[in-house]
Amino acid sequence: MIIGIPIYEGVDLLDVAGPYEMFNWVTAPGLTVEAVLVAETRREVTSRDGVTFRPHKSFRQAGQLDVLWVPGGDPAALKRLMTDEKRRYLDCLVRQSKNARIVASVCEGALLLAAAGLLDGYRATTHWAFVPCLKRFPKVRVVRGHPRFVVDGNRITGGGISSGLDEALKLIEMLTSTQVAQAVQRTTQYYPKPPVRSVLPAAGDCPFTW
Repeated sequence: MIIGIPIYEGVDLLDVAGPYEMFNWVTAPGLTVEAVLVAETRREVTSRDGVTFRPHKSFRQAGQLDVLWVPGGDPAALKRLMTDEKRRYLDCLVRQSKNARIVASVCEGALLLAAAGLLDGYRATTHWAFVPCLKRFPKVRVVRGHPRFVVDGNRITGGGISSGLDEALKLIEMLTSTQVAQAVQRTTQYYPKPPVRSVLPAAGDCPFTW
């Protein structure tokens, strides 16, 4: 079971690193789960936070992925991918989605799926501040509120950055079992109890245009 994470310059660090860690702790009888970082080329990719990733494979080398996990990123990076005339990133998503078992995104990665037409007709969510952006795609059924993630058929979309941790556990449960997901939860000691509480404000306009 290969979970592919297509990364790019300006990608969010936790959107990639958190779920990648979760996926690599999966141990299930008769199943090997491998998380791989894929990119347009094998050149190093720097996250929005300045952390450098080395892709395992290029888009051409990746072969068919069983799960596609699309991370969010800096608005400038999103705009670059969404307006690329050659559609290199978006077309990769389209190709992979045709035979992927599950297509998922976290944070603003939903905008990349939507731009590729892969959320048409599906219920979806994204980072709270970017919900107005997702609503610009009339065929996407944007859910109300700010759920940590939304499952609709073989599509999973997550909320803002840290939501990817919850979403990753849900994906693991869907691919294996509740017991396996619980084992990953224990191993990573993911029992969040934040020391502060805050309320999400109403989102304004979409933070960027494309």
